[in-house]
Amino acid sequence: MSDELSIKVLETIAATQRIAKETVTIDSTFEELGIDSMDGVQILFALENEFNITIPDDAAKSIRNVRDMVDGVRQLVEAQAAAEGQAG
Repeated sequence: MSDELSIKVLETIAATQRIAKETVTIDSTFEELGIDSMDGVQILFALENEFNITIPDDAAKSIRNVRDMVDGVRQLVEAQAAAEGQAG
């Protein structure tokens, strides 16, 4: 999975955690990356800013790994794009 959105999410995680982006893969778990709940909150804020989305608390609680995060961001970005398309 090397589409632009996935790459941006991986880069945002790496930048927020100050770890080499090569160490963050779509299959990484937060445990493997040393990401705790406070780190997760920082990452979510960074992703909200990066993609101009709002991540609901209930969705955030179900995120356990990088793939979950990429999928969640993708769903929110697509939903927002669809809503903007209907509004315009």
